[in-house]
Amino acid sequence: QVQLVESGGGLVQAGGSLRLSCTASRSIVTLNRVAWYRQAPGKHRELVAHITSAGTTNYADSVKGRFTISRDNAKNTVYLQMNSLEPEDTAVYYCNALNYYTLRPLNNWGQGTQVTVSS
Repeated sequence: QVQLVESGGGLVQAGGSLRLSCTASRSIVTLNRVAWYRQAPGKHRELVAHITSAGTTNYADSVKGRFTISRDNAKNTVYLQMNSLEPEDTAVYYCNALNYYTLRPLNNWGQGTQVTVSS
């Protein structure tokens, strides 16, 4: 099982930007699909974006046009660039590897990284 560690969260004003990093304990070349999730207080964890090993991306409707997921296999890292942040984006953000076909998370959840957007 690969260990994934999230970082890069913080406090930002509405309209601002953050870049989150998801760094793996080993090569991510064999991770066919990696995703970012988020969980706001009192809400279920939701899938935000995912990226395949070929670079194909998919986004939740709520973040399309504002967030960009990317991966750097040489650095064993998957990024989430978040622009035009809104207070509704406030949540703990997690990353995980997914089963390529079922999209089910493969690993235990890490601690995540807190993103807080002030209005």
